[in-house]
Amino acid sequence: MQIPTVQFTKTRIAPTPSGYLHLGNVLSFALTASLAKQTGAKTLLRIDDLDRQRANKLYVQDIFDTLNFLEIPWDEGPRNLQEYESGWSQVHRMAFYQSLLQQLKESGEVFACQCSRVQIQSCTCRNKAIPLDAPDTSWRLITNKEKEITVNTLNNGIIKTTLPAALHNFVVKKKDGYPSYQLTSLADDLHYGVDLVVRGEDLWPSTMAQHYLAGVLKKADFSKTTFHHHPLIVIDGEKLSKSAGATSVRYLREHDKTATAVYKEIGRMMGIDGDLRSFENFFNLV
Repeated sequence: MQIPTVQFTKTRIAPTPSGYLHLGNVLSFALTASLAKQTGAKTLLRIDDLDRQRANKLYVQDIFDTLNFLEIPWDEGPRNLQEYESGWSQVHRMAFYQSLLQQLKESGEVFACQCSRVQIQSCTCRNKAIPLDAPDTSWRLITNKEKEITVNTLNNGIIKTTLPAALHNFVVKKKDGYPSYQLTSLADDLHYGVDLVVRGEDLWPSTMAQHYLAGVLKKADFSKTTFHHHPLIVIDGEKLSKSAGATSVRYLREHDKTATAVYKEIGRMMGIDGDLRSFENFFNLV
């Protein structure tokens, strides 16, 4: 990918505190920092913590420890655990999320579903007219498989596509009562004025879902956002996960690895030689 000449206002680093961060997270964060530097964008640190069953203060602290250890800069957002809890957790934006859910409800764009993930392939809940306030139900967006979605990408231009089958009638409100990732991610990017999103290529389906949802909510500004989906680090054909302890930055720090060694290890995994601590070098990875 050529270094872009276009300018942006704001990008974001948006980790989920459901485990210790690994080298794949670092790749995404460093590429975000690189693109921000090259395009004049400010960087927001946003912690996606509405999976309340998995969110953990130890993992939140690990986000700050990792970013500081690797000298990955950000311009907006919390600087420590206390600031995160007092003003930056997603729980502080619940009113905005609820207003979007209410908009979907009033426009008749959602239906209540009682199916599990296993049952969803044969779901008939839309025909049952289950009340939206019934217990143990999620809200699913009513989708049109033929509706065109337009995505602005950094290195592939404008892509026109449709929702994949797996995302038809995707969840916007979970059974636990919290809004889904697709809704909160869209809402936060709108709330903070993000116009450049950098994420792994495994999140391309989420990008499509969020564009579809933005269209339903009539949030035209989201269609102007530019996306870049980078390749993933894989080991034995599998992408890294937060359960893979030996690739966590915490594990590497505890075993006396330096930041430079971490960047070199990412380069090795991506098939590139040299010290990748200079953010500009990350353009070679995409």
